[in-house]
Amino acid sequence: MFKHLLVPTDGSALSDETAASAVQFAVETGAKITFLYVRPDYPVAYFGEGALVDPTTPESFAEMTEKTAKEILDRCSAAAAAKNVTSVVQSMVNDLPYEAIIETAGKSGCDLIFMASHGRRGLVGLLLGSETQKVLTHSTIPVLVYRSPEKA
Repeated sequence: MFKHLLVPTDGSALSDETAASAVQFAVETGAKITFLYVRPDYPVAYFGEGALVDPTTPESFAEMTEKTAKEILDRCSAAAAAKNVTSVVQSMVNDLPYEAIIETAGKSGCDLIFMASHGRRGLVGLLLGSETQKVLTHSTIPVLVYRSPEKA
């Protein structure tokens, strides 16, 4: 039924577990996977009349986030290759990860977004929000929300 999965990852243990489950799902359904890491844009902080001094330059920040993205996506790609699942990796800069997830799923022709839920509830969930909730709310592509058996 589903032939192309988008699997967003942030490099956390839960995202790694979700990626492994997505790979197993792909094995069982014959799907391919696009793994996505959304990098933050360079943060510019202002206080009063001037910018706060940040020791990192936009260029070094970009290099650091690109390196992080490569490490995370290489792990995902290796997990897929170990199970003979075809995969591609993508990384993009966007301060609104849910928008990047939905955009990438559409542009890549994905028919399912397979993503983790950190399980934040109550006031913490309300205050922090949830990228998963935002994807569920705004996506026209089906979303499978993976919850770790340990968190359920």
